[in-house]
Amino acid sequence: KSGSDRMRYPAYLKKNGTIGFVAPSFGCATEPYKSAFESALAAFHEMGYQTMLGPNCYAAEGIGISNTPQKCAAELQQMYENPENNILLSCGGGELMCEILPYIDWEAIKKAPPKWFAGYSDNTNFTFLQTIMADTASLYAPCAGAFGMKPWHRAVQDAFGVLTGTLEETAGNSGTERESAADGQKKMPERKITITDYDLWEKESLKSEENPTAPYHATEKSVLRVYSEDGTVTTQTRVSGRLLGGCMDCLVNLTGTSFDKVAEFQKKYRDDGILWFLESCDLNVMSIRRAMWHMKQAGWFENTKGFLIGRPLQFGQEMMGLDQYEAVMGIVREYHVPVIMDVSIGHLPPSMPVICGSLAEAVVHENKLTLEMRLR
Repeated sequence: KSGSDRMRYPAYLKKNGTIGFVAPSFGCATEPYKSAFESALAAFHEMGYQTMLGPNCYAAEGIGISNTPQKCAAELQQMYENPENNILLSCGGGELMCEILPYIDWEAIKKAPPKWFAGYSDNTNFTFLQTIMADTASLYAPCAGAFGMKPWHRAVQDAFGVLTGTLEETAGNSGTERESAADGQKKMPERKITITDYDLWEKESLKSEENPTAPYHATEKSVLRVYSEDGTVTTQTRVSGRLLGGCMDCLVNLTGTSFDKVAEFQKKYRDDGILWFLESCDLNVMSIRRAMWHMKQAGWFENTKGFLIGRPLQFGQEMMGLDQYEAVMGIVREYHVPVIMDVSIGHLPPSMPVICGSLAEAVVHENKLTLEMRLR
C-alpha cells in the first residue's frame, strides 16, 4: 500500500503520561456517572498518570449531548490536536453526537498526529469516522466511567492494556528486525494484540446513585452462536479481515450521508476485506433487521469477510417470529461468510476492546472467541 493508504496507529499512553477526557456525547453531570468518573480520575492519579479535562466533562447544557453541537465539536477538535494529552477517553455515550459532525474539521484530524480515542455507543460517530475518514485506528471500548469501578473487570484492564501497549506482542524473529529478501528493506516485526472473550456477562447492573463504583454484575454464561459459510450453526470457525463497525443505531444514521466514506475505505483496503463488528442499543429486532438491510443496500457489505455481532441490549427479544439471530442472518446469509453472534461487544458488559481499523483474525474454538488484532 502507498503511504496514504496505510492505517495509522496512535502512540501508546506512556508511564506517567496524560489522559485527556472529552464529552462529545453525554458528560458526567449526574449520578452515578459523576462519582464513577471521579473514581476513575482518582484511580488514574494513583497509578501515576496526569489527567486533562475538556470543558464539557461536567456539562449538561445540550440536548442528548453535553453541550451545543458546536461546543462539543470544538472540545473534541482542540483536545485531539492538543499535544499535551496522549490519549482521549470519552466521558460517556448519549443520543445525538451525530450533530457535532458537521463542525469537525476532518482535514485537520487527518493531518494531526494520530491519537487513541476510546469510547463506544454514541461515540461510534467518531471511532468509526476517524477510521474511514482519517485512516486512523480507534478503540471501541468502555467509556471513562467504567475505569471508576472497584475492582476493574478484566475487560477494563484489557482496554487499558491496549491504550498503554502492555498487551502488544511482536510476532517474528523474537522481536528482532528481519530482512525482506524481495525488496531488501528491513521489515519490522508484526505488532499484534490478542483479546479473549469473557466467560460471564451482566444482565442486570448493580451500578446506582448509591453504588456508583459497582463492578460488573456478571452472572450469565457467555454462549456464542456461530454460523458457517453455508448458514448452518457450527461450533468453530476462523475469519479474518479489517475490523470496521460500532453501534448500529449510529451507523445506520450515517449511511448515505456526506460522512459515508465506506465505499472509498473498502476500495483502499479491498485486499484485506472487511470484518464487520456490529452491536445495538435501542434497536428492537425489527429495527436491527431494517438497519442491516439499509447498510446492505448502501453497499457496505460488498467486500465483507465475516461478521462479529455483539449481544444486543434488547437481548432475547422476539417479534412476530423474528429473533435477534434471524434479524441479522436473514440479511447476510447470502454472503456465505462466517457470522459470530452474541459476542462480548457493546451494551451488555463486559465488552472486548476492539481496535477499529486493525487487521484481525477471529477464531472460535469450544465456545471461546479469540480476537487477534494486527497493527498494520
